[in-house]
Amino acid sequence: MPSISRHLLDPELLVTAESFPPQKLSDDTIEAARAIPLTADIALAAGVALMERIVPGPAGAPDRQLLVLTPDKLAENAPCLFFIHGGGYVLGSPQSVQSWASSIARACQCVVILPSYRLAPEARWPAPVEDLYAQLCWTHANARTLGIDTARIAIGGASAGGGHAARLALHARSKAGPAILFQLLLSPMLDDRHPDNRYAGEYVWTRECDRYGWDSLLGQKSGTAAVPAEAVPNRVQDLANLPPAYISIGDLDLFTEACLDYARRLMSGGVSTELHVLPGGFHGFEYFAPDAGISKTALTDITRALSAAFTRWRHNLLPSGVTEAGDMQPHA
Repeated sequence: MPSISRHLLDPELLVTAESFPPQKLSDDTIEAARAIPLTADIALAAGVALMERIVPGPAGAPDRQLLVLTPDKLAENAPCLFFIHGGGYVLGSPQSVQSWASSIARACQCVVILPSYRLAPEARWPAPVEDLYAQLCWTHANARTLGIDTARIAIGGASAGGGHAARLALHARSKAGPAILFQLLLSPMLDDRHPDNRYAGEYVWTRECDRYGWDSLLGQKSGTAAVPAEAVPNRVQDLANLPPAYISIGDLDLFTEACLDYARRLMSGGVSTELHVLPGGFHGFEYFAPDAGISKTALTDITRALSAAFTRWRHNLLPSGVTEAGDMQPHA
């Protein structure tokens, strides 16, 4: 069937979009899909070191692999980005984003933590967010050893990782857990009801993939009234008292409508929110076509927003949850 959105693609993305292999995900094909790396580039940015740690998982669950990216000559008590990989809730690993994340570490002069989580359909909600919460708590508890300032820990992620980051912020709020300075949500997977428009979702991540990813995570058919609201960020009614957020998405991404709604509701809840919709961008364009102008623009905006969040603390422009005495308090 001919594409109806081809003419809307950024010209520099056209070849990548049309050469991306089609995803046919099912329980029968998921293992084969996992054997194909999401990106062939795992090289680190110059001057960034990688360390692997095995850390405790949640009670009764397996230990987790966690990667630590640290730029050379980083100042003590540095800021940190806790960045969660994507893969539609069923694919991916920390290694799949280590190259891209190392560029963020160098540009923002921060430690980047790349956690892991159990994938669906083998592990259903809430297992992944419990894995991530355990690793966030470990990061806070071991901040001195890692050279991290606990007052400047941001969380983020791309695609499913962005959905998990939004979910993790909500989970930490409900637990009155470790403080989170900022949310960096890149093309986040936020809504199992699959809101979209007719021009969205033709490239990379399709409606069929989206249904499989959500059904696998939830352990039931997505989009129905039976889905628990706490499992889906865009179903959560109360978005107040969350960390400031940055949301970036291409306008041809399947998740654009959900991101627009989430940003609006964050702002209505009193959460400082910056939203970027990049024209001509498909899902994950900044990863799969990093040399395109639109991708460079996205990376520039991301590093600017993250650096601003880290320096805001130093200038005492305090986000919600921070006292004048300089101590980050758990979100209520």
